Amino acid sequence: MEHQHMGNSVTTTIIPVKGMTCMGCVSSVKTVLERLPGVIKVTVTLEGAQATVEHQTASSRIEDFKCAIEEAGFDIS
Repeated sequence: MEHQHMGNSVTTTIIPVKGMTCMGCVSSVKTVLERLPGVIKVTVTLEGAQATVEHQTASSRIEDFKCAIEEAGFDIS
């Protein structure tokens, strides 16, 4: 399924996350990422220890994703 957003391209970014030990951790990471501007969809996996963020390229920054994850108490691999 492709997303069309009035001339704004969509990018998928995968961020390795260290420190998640349970589904509560997964939920925390997903919640903080979903609140950021430009984020369309977030998938976080405990087994893969990563967050996959689908976002509008022009209105979101990868640095913001990393900061949000770190502020939630997790590390970026």
